[in-house]
Amino acid sequence: MLMTGALGFSQQIIIISKAEIEARSLDKNLQVKLAESEAELAQTELLATRGMYLPNISASYTFTNTNNPLMAFGSKLNQERITMTDFNPDDLNDPKSISNFATKIEFQQPIINMDAVYQKKAGQVKADALKIRTERTKEYIQFEVKKSYMMLQLAYKMLETLENAKSTTLANKKVIDNYYKNGMIQKSEVLYMDVRVSEIDSQIQLAKSNIRNASDYLYFLLNEDSSGKILKPAENLEYHNQILDENISLNTNRKDLEAYNKSLEVYNLMIKSSKSKFLPKLNAFGSWEMYDNKIAQFDANGYLVGLQLSWNVFDGLKSKSEQEKYRSELTKAKTEIEQYTKQSELELSKAARAVQDADSKVAYTNQALEQSKEAYRIRKNRYEQGLEKSADLLSAETLMSQKELEYQQAVFEYNTALAYLEFLKK
Repeated sequence: MLMTGALGFSQQIIIISKAEIEARSLDKNLQVKLAESEAELAQTELLATRGMYLPNISASYTFTNTNNPLMAFGSKLNQERITMTDFNPDDLNDPKSISNFATKIEFQQPIINMDAVYQKKAGQVKADALKIRTERTKEYIQFEVKKSYMMLQLAYKMLETLENAKSTTLANKKVIDNYYKNGMIQKSEVLYMDVRVSEIDSQIQLAKSNIRNASDYLYFLLNEDSSGKILKPAENLEYHNQILDENISLNTNRKDLEAYNKSLEVYNLMIKSSKSKFLPKLNAFGSWEMYDNKIAQFDANGYLVGLQLSWNVFDGLKSKSEQEKYRSELTKAKTEIEQYTKQSELELSKAARAVQDADSKVAYTNQALEQSKEAYRIRKNRYEQGLEKSADLLSAETLMSQKELEYQQAVFEYNTALAYLEFLKK
């Protein structure tokens, strides 16, 4: 559920959960829509293959006027107007012009065309492969949304850390200002503190820009307008350690690999289709014809039906060239799939190590953060007792703030690496 509030921005703050943003991204994301459109286009192209079993029917209405002896006699014969006088040699050799109005309905019915059968199967496999690729695109977008959501969490956590650091620095500055008014410290120590406040203000401004950038990118993934709105995560950035399997192997049924393997089926079917061009083809044909010498009259008619069994004996080696082309493309596709599979295995191993490295970094930065907090506490106590300089206190506070930011960055890197590993394992 969307909520609004204010957090120091002039834009409207919209609180959103990870689950909600993941669900919305699959419905509206442009990359997902493009993948779905490609799959739909491949499915639409299959409609053309219906010609392998559906008839082709056409109708025409034709007017001719001729005094060609053969055409004139034939037209009159079609009109069923031949009489004995039409066999007069003079009329046969030099006929008068005759008009003919012909209405013709033709049909062609494929019966057996094996090359078209294999082409249809290849088209169906291609459509299936694109559907599978669309599912993989959705999985990637889910990962990208999850990663971007964590970037937004990190940006807000950075802002919170810097604002806490600013509060601490301002509290220390207040003490130092009092010391300076009482003549207990020099002006240079006050200036050091002013520089630190300006530095934190600059970092806070950068953190707010990072929040806007992360929010805009999430709106882009959602395909929504970000004008006047900034997203805020409902969940905070947290570290949840997860024990990994010792032996992580590539899932050969992963959707992208499955789609690649489907492409091999397409080439094999196209090779079979090319070979089938030399198999006999059986087709039926027929027509219904009506003739008259006057427009819109249909006094004479006739029909023609038949079967045609044909062979493509020699086509100038075109089919042979097609087969060699598809075989070469099949070999290339097999090599590409082998390369992609090995790259995927390498990427999976690299991702698993990245999770382990990020986990170690979280532990190290957390320890460094705790130590810097303790160091700051000690220096602050000693400073209040007059045993430390303000520069030493400022250095300890700066280090503590830096280690806090490094820890939050390490948590983000770990969560992102873990999410990427889960994406590769699907």
